[in-house]
Amino acid sequence: MIAVAIMVLPLIWPAPAFGDVVSSKTQAKDYVILLHGLARSSGSMSKLASCLNQSGYQVVNFGYPSTQYPIDHLVNLLDKKIQSLTIPCLSRIHFVCHSLGGIIVRSYLKNHPFDQLGRVVMLSPPNHGSEVVDRLKNVFLFKWINGPSGGQLGTEKTSIPQTLGPVNFELGVITGNKAAFYDQLFSYWIPGEDDGKVSVESAKVEGMTDFLVMPYNHTFIMNKEPVIQQIIYYLNHGQFRK
Repeated sequence: MIAVAIMVLPLIWPAPAFGDVVSSKTQAKDYVILLHGLARSSGSMSKLASCLNQSGYQVVNFGYPSTQYPIDHLVNLLDKKIQSLTIPCLSRIHFVCHSLGGIIVRSYLKNHPFDQLGRVVMLSPPNHGSEVVDRLKNVFLFKWINGPSGGQLGTEKTSIPQTLGPVNFELGVITGNKAAFYDQLFSYWIPGEDDGKVSVESAKVEGMTDFLVMPYNHTFIMNKEPVIQQIIYYLNHGQFRK
């Protein structure tokens, strides 16, 4: 049990209380909604939020209780957040999401298409699930820490990521291929290149418009300056800078 605790705790560190933060520049035209990953908080996206804000975007850093509810309920929370926003009719809404956040956005957009949708960037999304979840989803400590949504991210055909189908919006995916030292066992379980939680192949999804592999791990990929610059470039141009 102690070994399992050591393996699972990196999934959630750091994880302060959830909550969302809205920041803006007065002349911003487009919105960017940020969604953090499993057992994380809006704080994990704060550096990215600041950089997007400085680039002229109106940022909504959406904090949600990722470990307390199944994915369909989290999708409903995102819908309520979007409905609560007052967005000018000429503005577009982009999404940038990490890990589980990408699955929530895929599920949301599948059932809630809207005309103001801009572009989407996903960071290390388990678009075909994660073998780490396959191994640990029935372990008590994993379930206690990661909640019902964590157990829905496996690779089986009935998992939520596997049932969503192709995307039909402008999507750029960035994933890593370097596992952190605390994810080495997880990396051993995952076939091919991976970031310690998700394989490079699993991050891909049919219909995406661009794909980029960068030498970072799953947990902190959103804080890396080259990744942030690629996100901004994609939002502006619809492709990554090669």
